[in-house]
Amino acid sequence: MPRVSKRQKLLEAAAMIVKEQGSDALTLDAVAKKAEVSKGGLLYHFSTKEALVKALVQHMNDIYKENVESFVDEEDDEVGKWARAFIKVLHDKSIENQTISGGMLAAQGINPQLMKPLQETYADWQYHMEHDGLDPVDATILRLAVDGLWLSEIFGLGVLPQTLRKQVLERLEEQSRPK
Repeated sequence: MPRVSKRQKLLEAAAMIVKEQGSDALTLDAVAKKAEVSKGGLLYHFSTKEALVKALVQHMNDIYKENVESFVDEEDDEVGKWARAFIKVLHDKSIENQTISGGMLAAQGINPQLMKPLQETYADWQYHMEHDGLDPVDATILRLAVDGLWLSEIFGLGVLPQTLRKQVLERLEEQSRPK
C-alpha cells in the first residue's frame, strides 16, 4: 500500500472536518491536529485557509474527473456512454467519494470563486452528455437526477434505502440507452 503524503493527509483531514462538523469548523489549527501534522507542516503546504480549500476543491475535481472518465471509452461509439459513466460513478464510488465532497461545501462558504475547477468540469461533462447521441434534454435530466441523488446523500436529505437506490440507478442506466 503506497504511503500517504502529508499533503494528502491534510486534504483528507480538512474534508473530514467539513463532513463531520461543517465548514465553520475548518481552521488551519483543526486540520493540523486532525492530520497529526505540526502547524508549520501544514503551512508549508497551505499558507492560508483559502489555499487549503482551493486545493481541496481541485483534489475533489481531479478525483471526480478520473472517476467519470475511467468509465468512458472514447473509442466506443455507443450512444449515452457519458451519461452511463456519470451514473456508474454514483453507483460505484459515492460512499468512497462522500467525504472529499466537503471541499465543495467549504468553497461555497468561504469563496464561491474556488468552485471554478468543478464548474468547468461540469460544463465539460454537460457538453459531452448533450453530444453523445441522446436527446440533450434527456441527457441533462439524467445528469440532474444523478446529481440530485448525490446531493441528497451528501446532505442526508431523504436518503434512499439501498434496494430503492439500486433500482433508481438501474432505471437511470436503462434510460441512458436509446430505445
